[in-house]
Amino acid sequence: MYKTELINAIAVEAGLTKVDAKKTLEAVVKCVSDALVAGDKVSIVGFGTFSVAQRSARTGINPATKQSINIAAKKVAKFKAGAELSASVN
Repeated sequence: MYKTELINAIAVEAGLTKVDAKKTLEAVVKCVSDALVAGDKVSIVGFGTFSVAQRSARTGINPATKQSINIAAKKVAKFKAGAELSASVN
């Protein structure tokens, strides 16, 4: 599902106009992003938890040259599905 399809689905489900559904989706994405940048985690009961994890530096292999390369440490966004979401997918 692409963003426009999600906006259409939100509009139908919530009885909103597509413009209001787009604003709502963009506000949710911005709020989650801002919280992750601040180092917080966002838990939506029944849906899941968004969090930030630290990946340590490590050594990898360049598949083209087979030479060792150093991969820098970085922060990555993570999502862990909640129990209700996991159960509904199965």
